Amino acid sequence: MSPAVASTEPTRRSYLGWLMGLCTAGAGIVLSVPLIRFLIYPLRVQTTEVKWSDAGAVSDFAVAAAPVQRLITVEQVDGWRKTISEKAVYVGKDSSGQLQVLSAVCPHLGCSVQWRDSKRQFECPCHAASFSADGAKLGGPAPRGMDSLQSEIQNGHLMVRYQYFRQLVPTKEVIG
Repeated sequence: MSPAVASTEPTRRSYLGWLMGLCTAGAGIVLSVPLIRFLIYPLRVQTTEVKWSDAGAVSDFAVAAAPVQRLITVEQVDGWRKTISEKAVYVGKDSSGQLQVLSAVCPHLGCSVQWRDSKRQFECPCHAASFSADGAKLGGPAPRGMDSLQSEIQNGHLMVRYQYFRQLVPTKEVIG
């Protein structure tokens, strides 16, 4: 009798082992795709450009002695989703007499700031922060003055670029 010679041909068992290994590796790769996309998301994200919103005719603000509240329509496009919302802003004049647009959001905790004509200042109803007519901080827990928004005049209309700012920080930081 001759000794058994080792066969170099694959057996059914080794074929099934390789097939199971390939299927396991494929399933692992497929399941890791969401995790990898989650980890690299901040590197590949692109924000959409902030669009200009119409605050009204410049002639509406020429004779205003106090800041005027306006609701502007803000359009945001996030991928394939389009969101339209209304935001309150105040249009007034700065120290040089130029039109200035201020966000109505308090830089402390995000409450809506109101103009008090009797006191000639803005007040936050949540924590009693107060601001002058040009948005400078007068008192209260707010870490900075009211946030000014970028604006320009186009065809006789005041156009505003609305942005969101980080709250509870002493510097003006855009977050969206």
